[in-house]
Amino acid sequence: MSNSNFENKQIRNMDKPESEFSDKVVQIKRVSKKTKGGNQIAFTALVVTGDKKSRVGVGHGRAKSVADAIQKATNHARKAMVTIKIENGTIPASVKLKFKSAIILIRPGKQGSGLIAGGPVRSVVELAGIKDIVSKIIGSKTKSVNVWAAFKALQTL
Repeated sequence: MSNSNFENKQIRNMDKPESEFSDKVVQIKRVSKKTKGGNQIAFTALVVTGDKKSRVGVGHGRAKSVADAIQKATNHARKAMVTIKIENGTIPASVKLKFKSAIILIRPGKQGSGLIAGGPVRSVVELAGIKDIVSKIIGSKTKSVNVWAAFKALQTL
């Protein structure tokens, strides 16, 4: 019985059309909560979604399994999408933003310079469709804070 359910799920997944959005899982964490019956273990996922044509979103999800957490985060990211102004493959102006403990500097890059950005910022900028950019993260080393800082900085444009 469970085997036929598995086959049905595979067939349903094959019928789905390809999405216009690309998803990137930035971080997965295992979290636990103390309760009367023992520890409750769950997973959190941080996902960046974009269409590589100026739309990008960031989402955070929490669930008992990793797959469910990623699915929740992806749905949240697609609901929270914003459009970013892109001119000639780069952003129109420099941005300096403080978000929590992170300070992020994002500057337009010269034509053909590529993405000069760290991991968390790079994932947001790539999926937004920006080709040339220079960025620097000052302060926080936390991936989730840096992703949200990059997202907020791009929103201010």
